[in-house]
Amino acid sequence: MADNCFDVVIIGSGPAGLTAATYLGRFRRRCLVLEDGNARARWIPTSHNILGFAAGIGGTELLARLHEQATKYGAIICSARVTTVTTAGGEFTLTTAAKEHYKSQYLLLATGTRDHLPQIPGAPEAVMRSLLRFCPICDGFEAIDKRIAVVSDGPFGEREALFLTTYSDQVTLLQLGAPSGAPDGKWTAYGIEAIPITLSDLVIKDHEVSVRTKAGEARSFDAVYLALGCTAQNSLAVHLGAHCDEHGALSVSAHQETSVPRLYAAGDVVRGLNQVIVAAAEAAIAATDIHNKLRQT
Repeated sequence: MADNCFDVVIIGSGPAGLTAATYLGRFRRRCLVLEDGNARARWIPTSHNILGFAAGIGGTELLARLHEQATKYGAIICSARVTTVTTAGGEFTLTTAAKEHYKSQYLLLATGTRDHLPQIPGAPEAVMRSLLRFCPICDGFEAIDKRIAVVSDGPFGEREALFLTTYSDQVTLLQLGAPSGAPDGKWTAYGIEAIPITLSDLVIKDHEVSVRTKAGEARSFDAVYLALGCTAQNSLAVHLGAHCDEHGALSVSAHQETSVPRLYAAGDVVRGLNQVIVAAAEAAIAATDIHNKLRQT
C-alpha cells in the first residue's frame, strides 16, 4: 500500500475521531487522522460526567490521553486542514491546504461543530474559567444554587433556562432581541426573570459576569450559559452530497454511515446531544462497521 493510501482516513481529532482511531488500530487497519487543532473538547475546563473520571478531567488532558492511546495502536496522526474531498473508483481523495493528497477506501468525519462565542473582551479566557459555559448537561451540576444567567437569542435559550432550574432557583434569561415567549407560559412558575440586553452590556470580571440592565440596575452572575447556537462543520460531507437535517447535522444510519456510501460521521457533527460519551460511542459503532465491511472486500 502506498504511503498516502489508507483503509480509513478520519478528519478530526476530538473524542470521536480519536476513539475511532483506537478501535481501527486495534482492528489492525491502516488509519490516518487529520487534525486542525480545533477540537471542541479543548474548551472543557473540567468535566465530571465522563465515565471513569470522578475527580474530573480537563479537555486538554483528555485529548492528550486519547491521542496517546490512538497512536499506541498504530494510528497515524498529522496536522492538516482538509480543503476538498472527492470520490471516484471506490476511493476517496483528500486534498489539504498544504496541497498534500491522501486516498482511502473509507472516510470518517469527526469534524464537530463550532460554538458561537460572543465578541466581547475576555470571552475565550472566561470559558476556560467556567464563567462562560456552553453545555448545562455537562456542568449544570456544578452550578447548583449559583446565580445563573442564560444569554439567548431565541427559543433554544429559553428552553435552556427552564432546564437550568433543575440546579438553581436563581436563573435569569438575558435576551438578545425580542423574546419569543416561554413554552406554556412557565416563566413565573419557575421563577425565571427575563432581562433584555445587548452583548455590550456584559462585562467579564475575575469571578463573575455582570450586566447593567436598561433600567440602570447592575446584576452579577456566577455562571453564564451561552445559548447562541453552533454551526455544524459539515461542508466536506455536503459537497459530496450527504444529507443533513434542518439544523445542519449529518443524517446517518444505525451504523453511522451517511447517505454517501463509505462516508461515515460521528460526534457533534451528527446530532445535537453534544457529549464526549456519545461521540465515543458513535465512533466505536462506525469503526466496527467499517472494519466489518473491509473484511468483506
